[in-house]
Amino acid sequence: MWMTIISFLGGPVVRALIEAYGAKLKAENVDSKIAADLAASEIAAQTAETKAVMQYRIAEIGHWYEPDKLMGYCVALYFAKLLVWDKVLGFGSTDALAGFAAITANLVVSFYFAKRGFENVARIIKR
Repeated sequence: MWMTIISFLGGPVVRALIEAYGAKLKAENVDSKIAADLAASEIAAQTAETKAVMQYRIAEIGHWYEPDKLMGYCVALYFAKLLVWDKVLGFGSTDALAGFAAITANLVVSFYFAKRGFENVARIIKR
């Protein structure tokens, strides 16, 4: 309707301006559509990745070779040797852990003894 009125009043120059403006609007819509499609595909990819990680973790639960359990076994073996073999039986001497190894061992032990407490606190906060 507007095209008819403006073409009647302004002629080909106004019609060309209106067509150029329409093309510009269409291009902006295409750009925003492309941006929206890219954002949607990125979100879909992140969701798929999260699902895959969760499926891996669910499949891993209950096995003796979980990474946190492996670290726990290593630290438990170290402390068992330190306490039983060296201190109780007096059969040897083990050097003390230092640096990164000491920090890692303390974190592993803290994880095993503090994990349940943190889970309880998180459950209370979640309510």
